[in-house]
Amino acid sequence: MTVTTVKPDSAAQAADAVRWALSEGTPLDVAGSGSKRGLGRPIQTAYTLDLSGLSGVVAYEAEELVLTARAGTPMAEILPMLAERRQQLAFEPQDLGPLFGRPEGQGTLGGVVASGLAGPRRISAGSARDHTLGIEGVNGRGDLYKGGGKVVKNVTGYDVPKLMAGSFGTLTVLTELTVKVLPASEDVRTLLLAGREDAGAVAALTAALQSPYDVSGAAHLPAAVAARSHVRAVAAVGGAVTLVRVEGFGPSVIARVAALKEELGADAVLDLDESLAVWKEVRDVAYFGPTPSPASAGEGWGGGEDSRHIWKISVQPSEGPRVAESIRWALDAELYFDWGGGLIWAAVAPTPDAASAIRGALGTAGHATLVRAPEDVRTTTEVFHPLPDPVMALSRRVKESFDPCGILNPGRMYAGV
Repeated sequence: MTVTTVKPDSAAQAADAVRWALSEGTPLDVAGSGSKRGLGRPIQTAYTLDLSGLSGVVAYEAEELVLTARAGTPMAEILPMLAERRQQLAFEPQDLGPLFGRPEGQGTLGGVVASGLAGPRRISAGSARDHTLGIEGVNGRGDLYKGGGKVVKNVTGYDVPKLMAGSFGTLTVLTELTVKVLPASEDVRTLLLAGREDAGAVAALTAALQSPYDVSGAAHLPAAVAARSHVRAVAAVGGAVTLVRVEGFGPSVIARVAALKEELGADAVLDLDESLAVWKEVRDVAYFGPTPSPASAGEGWGGGEDSRHIWKISVQPSEGPRVAESIRWALDAELYFDWGGGLIWAAVAPTPDAASAIRGALGTAGHATLVRAPEDVRTTTEVFHPLPDPVMALSRRVKESFDPCGILNPGRMYAGV
């Protein structure tokens, strides 16, 4: 299929594009830079609405901890600007581009919010949804509208900004976003526990998270995963590595690390640079590498060595070790834990029964998302976890209220929605 790209450079032009598509009855593939195009069900459409032209910071009120930028603004522009003022997006947005064989730093603010993804600090700071204050966009009727505002508390009306987070462009063409920013930590240290098996590691992570020491990251890398780390102190352990991160004001970090080291029996403490490096690996699923490059595999699938399918599995932390063991028993799989054991990243050798095996291992304990696989697999597999009938019915009603004719990223998340 020949795909025509429409690239507006203003919100008004984006609205015109949606109105044209509505009049023609043709769906639109709504995208920013395309760094996450391989995440979700494939969209069959002749037109792509490319939002990368809607770029630029509209307002940065550092004293008020608020940033407003157009949806196509690259994160590679936003993050350094925040760092200059010693501020950050506290939910630690992931850069999954390399996982799909693309260069680092190509994601956009709109893509970060629309995908709703968050990194290791999710356990303490919340997700993108919790930090999105306001949005401007175009719904499926072609109407320009605003939701939320530029203050942290906004209690009037429907919380549209939070609804957009994780909607993958199926409800609104986002044109501008306002997000909350927070001060960056002065120091970051990471306690390293060597040689713990999964259950013991998750128990240690739980103890750390329940301690009074304000832990902001809690992950466990089985031996084969830890060996791939580019942080020498991690790879050199020669076995499993459990990581506990502490951030904040310098003297406070030192004191909390000292107390936690004694309580947990930690084997080492990573310094600032090592900590930043290892948590970036954990955040961006760097251990499972980019994808291979057969042209037939579909867009967003190319440029590396790892052909395994990648699954993101959310689970109760106490159930994490059991679920992981069940997956290993059923499949040729390699995995690691984040969020204190509540998130499992799994790299699975391609097999037709992978989805049923993974979701069967979960039972009712969580949900699983197929993050990376070739287009043909994502067409025939439920990429996002199947919803109970009442929740699916609600999702359909929400979709219809924003996009009654189904022209915005139709079927990106669920078939027919």
